[in-house]
Amino acid sequence: MHKVFSMSVASVYPHYLAKVTKKGRSEEELMAVITWLTGFTEDEVRDYLAKETTFADFFQAARLNPHASLITGVVCGVRVENLEDPLMQKIRYLDKLVDELARGKALNKVLRS
Repeated sequence: MHKVFSMSVASVYPHYLAKVTKKGRSEEELMAVITWLTGFTEDEVRDYLAKETTFADFFQAARLNPHASLITGVVCGVRVENLEDPLMQKIRYLDKLVDELARGKALNKVLRS
């Protein structure tokens, strides 16, 4: 089991938030990305953050967006579409969306609208 699987989403969320706000994006946009990918409401996401839910449990409960397979590209030197471990792929999908948001990509493009 990879170390990130047992990390809490709450421990990484501040890093996601810092990354996007440093580039002029908002927490609302970050939350839009997370809710789009996971199918959770904002309240559900905040509840998981408060409970310090692990990435494994977070994504096990998620209702992954049917368009998530449209997320492609490289994160940490690995193509997200080629990842074989489904949990790692979901985590990297989230990383990729956060990266795109931070780089200034339009929210509707990040959300594959």
